[in-house]
Order: sequence, then structure tokens, then C-alpha cells
Amino acid sequence: MNLPKVRLTSLAHGGGCGCKLAPSVLQQLLADQPASLPYQQLLVGTETADDAAVWQQDENTCIIATTDFFMPMVDDPYDFGRIAATNAISDVYAMGGKPIMALAILGMPVDKIPTEMVREILKGGASVCATAGIPVAGGHSIDCPEPVYGLAVIGICRPEHVRRNAGARAGDALILTKAIGVGIYSAAIKKGELPPSGYTEMIASTTLLNKIGAEIAKDVDVHAITDVTGFGLLGHALEMARGSGLTLTINADQVRLLEHAQRLAQGGFVTGASHRNWASYAEHITLPAGLPEWRRHLLTDPQTSGGLLVASAPARAEEIVRTIVDAGYPHACVIGRVSEGKPGVTIA
Repeated sequence: MNLPKVRLTSLAHGGGCGCKLAPSVLQQLLADQPASLPYQQLLVGTETADDAAVWQQDENTCIIATTDFFMPMVDDPYDFGRIAATNAISDVYAMGGKPIMALAILGMPVDKIPTEMVREILKGGASVCATAGIPVAGGHSIDCPEPVYGLAVIGICRPEHVRRNAGARAGDALILTKAIGVGIYSAAIKKGELPPSGYTEMIASTTLLNKIGAEIAKDVDVHAITDVTGFGLLGHALEMARGSGLTLTINADQVRLLEHAQRLAQGGFVTGASHRNWASYAEHITLPAGLPEWRRHLLTDPQTSGGLLVASAPARAEEIVRTIVDAGYPHACVIGRVSEGKPGVTIA
């Protein structure tokens, strides 16, 4: 069947991590799920909305399991595959683990997409897995109304290296490893308003593996890690605050932005997911008087394959930032702090 090439984004009602259910909806769906307490070896389950499940196999080994998939946010099938794979593998790194294997998750409208485009999606995902040093060892595919691709990923780590989103301590510094604005960029792509340099910048960010998570997790002064994806910086910071029972303060001016993010946000290029995010958790966020609306949109902007949010001992924070920057994450910086108080997020 010879089908014309199509814009992948035209076949999807949403794209990237902007497809995720709003935090409030997800909480309702999981509200009556059975507790995982009877399973003593399950170190991390659904209790704190963490990035992956962790099962302790023995005194030296934990198994990390996660899955992540979404619809295209870009039209290039190879790039779509790369972004989706990078995003899926990130959850293992965010737990402090090393990925060892992946399984592909593929849903395609086979009557609308040429076979060669699907092959490019799979090739893009496989290329990222090769960079991570893992095989795509199998998977599952279905005929689906909208294009969907992602991975189920298995990783391992030592028990003492597991890093949860719930481990932040009062006094910790907050570090963010990547610039934000990916959702803003994806909204601009759909309207043909993202310049070529912006697309190059976005692909570089969204295909940069969060390998540094597995390295810094070995540092006893790194107390908590989570990756920033579909719920935006505020949403994932709130999960860390709730899990840790503390208040997180973020200095908005310290958060690094992608080059065109401010201009595009000021121009109204905001995703529907950003609005849904804010509606879901606004009551738990304290904003300063006069915060520009465009900046709030960036703080709730869904990040596809975003960076890591790290809580570390304050005395070591700048040293840890230098380690992260030297490892290839030039936008890494301290963006805030953790303190005693009601679980929530304050913007300074």
C-alpha cells in the first residue's frame, strides 16, 4: 500500500508529554487502587507518584521498571522515535538506576501512515537505546486511530543508590538540569512559528539522555531526584513536596529557558496541557504578586523528555551543579530550596 507522506502531528490530538492526563484526573483514577504494602520487596510503588517502580531482588540489586509512550510532537518520524525513547528511559535514570533492556510500544493508524515512516520511528527509538547501551528486546504493536510510540524499560541499581522523589530534606538546594519550554515550542511547531534554530535546540534537549541521574545518585548528599515531564516544573516539584512532606521554593528568575520560550509564551503559544496542569494544582502553589502570566505558563509547561529536579545538601549544591554541567548539561543550575512547612510550592 503506497500512502502519501503525512504530518505526524496532524494525526494526533495532542503530542509528547502534553498527552498525559491532568494530575487531578490521575489522582481520581488511582484513588481506590489496592495498596502495595503487603509486598515488602516493592520499595517504590504508586504511593508518592514516583517515576518508576522499584523491586529489591536481593541485598545488592534492585530492579527498576517503567513505561512511557505518547503521540508525536514533531513531524519527523526519526526524531519522534528518538524523543519518545529518551523520555521513557529517563524514568530509570531518575530513580538512580542503569537501564538494561527496553520493549517497544507501538500503535499506528496503518491505513494513514506509510510503512517507511513507521520504520523510521522504530529506527529513531533504537538509535537512542543504542546510545544508552541497551537492546530493544521485543515489544507489542496494535492498529491504533492515532500514532503512539514509546518503551517499557527495565533497569537495575544498588539499594543504597535508589533515589525517590520523596527524599528531599529541609535545607536542601534544588537543582534543575535542563532548560524548560518544550511544550511552548511544540505549540509553535503546530502553527509553523518555531524557527529552525528553535527546532534544533528542542531536539538537542529532548534527545539528551538523563544519564547523569545514575551518577549523582551515588552521592550521599543527593537526597531526591525526579524528572520533569508532562505536569510541568510546578507539578513535579509539588509531587516532591508532597512525598517529602515539605515546602519547595522556586526562584522563577533562576529557571533557565529555551532560547525562544519567553517570546513565544508572551505570544500566546501555550498548550492545553499547561492550562490543565494549572487547574489541577493551582491551590497548592503560592505565587508572588505581579508574576507575569507568561512566566506562570512556562512553569506549568509540559516538558517532554525534560531534565531532572534534584534535591541536594546545600553545602555541596554548586559542586554537584559543576559535575552535571561538565557531564554535558550546560543549563544545570540551582533554582530554589526546600524548607519546613505545609507541602506545596512557593514561587519567589
